[in-house]
Amino acid sequence: MSGNMPVPHSSDDGASVDRKTRDFISRPSGMQRFADRLQHRMRGAGAALSSTDGRWAAVSTVTALTVTIAVAWMAMGILPVSRPMVAPGRASLPYALFIKLMHASQPAEPDNSDNANPEPGVESRTVTLDPGDTLVGALEDAGISAQDATGVVSALGKDFNPRSLRAGQTFDLTYSVAKVIDASGGTAAKATGQPRTTVVMVNKKPVVVPVDAEDDTSDSTPEDSQPISRLLSLTFSPTIEQDITVTRTTEGSFSAQTVTKQLEVHRHRAGGTIDSSLYLAAMQAGIPADVVVDMIHIFSYKVDFQRDLQPGDRFEVYYDYYYTPEGQPAKYGSISYAMLELNGKQIPMYRFQPDPNDSPEYFDPKGQSTRGLLMRTPVDGARISSGFGSRFHPVLGYSRMHKGVDFAVPVGTPVMASGSGEVIFMGRARGYGNFMKIRINSEYAIGYAHLSRFAPGLHRGSHVRQGQIVAYSGNTGLTTGPHLHYETFVNNKQVNPLTLKMAQGRQLAGKLLRAFQEQRMKIDGLIATTPLETKVADIATDLRQAKAK
Repeated sequence: MSGNMPVPHSSDDGASVDRKTRDFISRPSGMQRFADRLQHRMRGAGAALSSTDGRWAAVSTVTALTVTIAVAWMAMGILPVSRPMVAPGRASLPYALFIKLMHASQPAEPDNSDNANPEPGVESRTVTLDPGDTLVGALEDAGISAQDATGVVSALGKDFNPRSLRAGQTFDLTYSVAKVIDASGGTAAKATGQPRTTVVMVNKKPVVVPVDAEDDTSDSTPEDSQPISRLLSLTFSPTIEQDITVTRTTEGSFSAQTVTKQLEVHRHRAGGTIDSSLYLAAMQAGIPADVVVDMIHIFSYKVDFQRDLQPGDRFEVYYDYYYTPEGQPAKYGSISYAMLELNGKQIPMYRFQPDPNDSPEYFDPKGQSTRGLLMRTPVDGARISSGFGSRFHPVLGYSRMHKGVDFAVPVGTPVMASGSGEVIFMGRARGYGNFMKIRINSEYAIGYAHLSRFAPGLHRGSHVRQGQIVAYSGNTGLTTGPHLHYETFVNNKQVNPLTLKMAQGRQLAGKLLRAFQEQRMKIDGLIATTPLETKVADIATDLRQAKAK
């Protein structure tokens, strides 16, 4: 038995085997090496994520990878499938269907049909008439066709003269805009027979500009499309008491309709104390400018506004003013009563019309007309800068007779005819510059010098009425500044206008005087029941802004 037993190795061989066994056991396995590498990378990733830049890099990498996968998936969905990798009877999801499903999955928007335009394609805008423009031109500039613009003017001409329109008049337009579907699925307005236009904002104002044909991406225009601005209606107010509307009829023509507002008359009693001039004092009391000018005309025959008025004098006026149903001032009526108190003495004036064929006049309580042959002053609120008599001429440099009165007024101040008569001279007169002379009768005449221009429509032989504007003050001829030189002639000789005793107007008598006294007492009764207003205002509108229409 002992002979068959293996012979044991030597001690040297046993030591070698033990060393290999230990090396094999101590060598790491494949799983262990993978774990070591994973642990090493995790430590590296942890170190990278510990910084802000590392975290942002990781996020961007993940996002880019996600987007790439999504794009690739959608691209595969819209490509034709030669060998489908899906079960028979199934297909990949098309991109268009995917988009529809995405929209269908979103919550429905709220229904705003109640707030939608009840007339889609109908628009409105306001057009303002520019200086020198016509209504036809303004409508065409706004995009309205020439045919529609001409039709509107023709309809207006039956009851209204379009030539009476002035710059600044506004018009409210309502028109239709045809909509067609363009190639891209949007809408585009097309005009047949006229170039395409669009509206852009320039300095906050709409401006219509043409659209280049090269920019027109639509391929065709439907035959039944309407012009971009097919006018439906036009509305404007030539006066505050009148509204005019032009509308398109079913036949395609236009018809005009005028609506006149029923005005309501309000009676005002206003007054105040004069500190500087009657005009300024009345304006400070809130009296409309047209009423103030009329009041000055009433007293211009009896009062010298330059010398007679003193600080502390008083005035009072009782007048009518018309208002719209909305309470807005529309136009001035008339003055029934006016009073000036000069140095404690009252000068009352009452309106009365003795003859229905003549214009009304103003009379004092005794029936004496205030209207004299000549007005005391031919301009309102003027200051006398030089009186009648010998003086040193500021231009010629020596003393000579000044045969008139100078009123210091700005260039362009209206000059009134101080009396009714005939124009016998109108033109240049050497040192007088532009000069006008009016013959009142065989004895009296008046003259105006240094005028800037004459009133339109006047010529030699024209007849003018008292108070009519005949010229405008200026600075022509030998002058040192703008002013009006006013002369009065008696038997063709200049006399002092300030001391000239003029014949008074008519004196009422008999039935006319009794009729006047009855009307005067009626006016006094109305004044007594009307409170005095020292500041006239109505519906938050200052009457000083009101203009007679």
